[in-house]
Amino acid sequence: MELSDLNELTLSNIGEWPAPAKALVILVLCAALGWAWYYFITRDQLGRLDQAKAQELTLRKTFEDKQDKAANLEAYEQQLTEMEESFGAMVRQLPDRTEVAGLLVDVSQTGLAAGLEFELFQPTGEQDKDFYAELPIRMRVNGRYHEFGRFISGLAALPRIVTIHDVRITAPGKRVEDASEGVRLTMEATVKTYRYLEEAGR
Repeated sequence: MELSDLNELTLSNIGEWPAPAKALVILVLCAALGWAWYYFITRDQLGRLDQAKAQELTLRKTFEDKQDKAANLEAYEQQLTEMEESFGAMVRQLPDRTEVAGLLVDVSQTGLAAGLEFELFQPTGEQDKDFYAELPIRMRVNGRYHEFGRFISGLAALPRIVTIHDVRITAPGKRVEDASEGVRLTMEATVKTYRYLEEAGR
């Protein structure tokens, strides 16, 4: 087939076209059909496939996390039980309303037993927190180093929770670092006790 023969090719006599021309037309039609198939059908399916793969990874990760939790459920339940018991033990160390007065006496008696002289022992009123009330007590006591140590150790040994904050020790007429154990010192601090707030009638 020569190049001049291409001018004679028309759609009306397509059946009489030479074989190479028919093959070329078929090839172009197949390419156009393949492109249309990809553009209108396959491309969307590939996008949905990618989304499904991403969703599969997310679901697989969620499944593995839940499977891991299910496998360790017994250990988690045991840990939760231990935490509840520990929390209950700590709550029992918080006095209720009727025990606060006795606890204040215990704090002052602990100071006196350590040999301290109280200048100030002033409860400042309860401050409600989340599930407990805090009762700060401002105090100023006179004594020696080892007596302060005995007092703080005594507070730690009380059956109820008592903490000490904002401690400041001064020595009359000299720095604390220069004071010997025989020198009387003044300690100012805030001691805090705590009370559990019952759900009803806090």
